[in-house]
Amino acid sequence: MITDPVSTLRTRPTLLFRLRDWQDEASWSEFYRLYHHFIFACARRAGLPHADADEVAQDVFKRVAETVHEFESDPARGSFRGWLLNLTRWRIADKFRARKPHEKQFPNRGENDDARTATIERLPATDEESALWDAEWQHSLLDTALARIARRVPAKQFQIFDLYRRQDWTVMRVARELGVNPATVYVVSHRLTKQLKAEVERLSAQLG
Repeated sequence: MITDPVSTLRTRPTLLFRLRDWQDEASWSEFYRLYHHFIFACARRAGLPHADADEVAQDVFKRVAETVHEFESDPARGSFRGWLLNLTRWRIADKFRARKPHEKQFPNRGENDDARTATIERLPATDEESALWDAEWQHSLLDTALARIARRVPAKQFQIFDLYRRQDWTVMRVARELGVNPATVYVVSHRLTKQLKAEVERLSAQLG
């Protein structure tokens, strides 16, 4: 029996529960695919270079691995995405602080860094930061949904959709370049647009 790739996406609570097992490589791979781009993009948007942004992502994943078993038992953490945003936000701040050690943004930082981090992770982001990261989250959802659609449909159909809907080619240009009937461009684009919308809604509901 062939399993629909979409149906294999674990719901957020199930995925979080499975992440408690460090040996569950499948669940950690799924988590990485779903969230790495989002964390990395947030760090890059904040102004960090590629290498530092990648380190931020790795630091966040490490922190998740260390504390995810506590997450569902602590209502004060709020939503998982909110918690992840705070982890990302403060790892980014750590990187900027490390690049400018003379700027004492957090004068109490010292030997008891773990305690400081635990407190900071409960602090909310500013409205401006939240808005920017919400926008980045929507971009990440769209990218993830597009990747899933691309794996699920014939390559030529996705190419039609990409050229017409995403790159704004005219119907006649797409039809001419790909050797298809103009009506096919309309039909394929309409069908995949509906699928993409449904996929984004599904991911949004499942990932929070």
